[in-house]
Amino acid sequence: MTKDQIIEEVQNNFNGLVKNTNWGEVGLFYNPVNKLSKGIYLLTFKEKDGANDKSSNTDRNGVFRLNLGISKETFFELFGERPKRPKAGQIIDMPYDFAVLNEIMPHPIYGWMSWICVLNPTKETFKKLFPLIEEGYNLALKKYEKKVKVHNTV
Repeated sequence: MTKDQIIEEVQNNFNGLVKNTNWGEVGLFYNPVNKLSKGIYLLTFKEKDGANDKSSNTDRNGVFRLNLGISKETFFELFGERPKRPKAGQIIDMPYDFAVLNEIMPHPIYGWMSWICVLNPTKETFKKLFPLIEEGYNLALKKYEKKVKVHNTV
């Protein structure tokens, strides 16, 4: 699947998502009626290596990495552990080749925060990822409500 196909599929299935660019990456944020300046991350796409994130080798022609936050519990169910936060410029300490295409795995930098990723998912892999996107969406809804509530009391 292409990045645009994924964005269209996700936006067609989940309300209140806004496509936005942050830190040079395209992402989908939950932000109905634009109450927050950016919204709450649902998923992002990395299409080029950065100074502190070269582990997925996204500089390869046509390669992108889809990134998604899920619950701590689901992360543990999928991978058996949550890694420690890596030092700046380093990656998490887990036995994954973060440059492999079409494999759902921990995010090389943000795995410690229960983020996952997949490089160039096929339609079949996207179907497996879809329930995780739904979980991420529900987490984004909760974070949004909490942030809006705090925002409105200030």
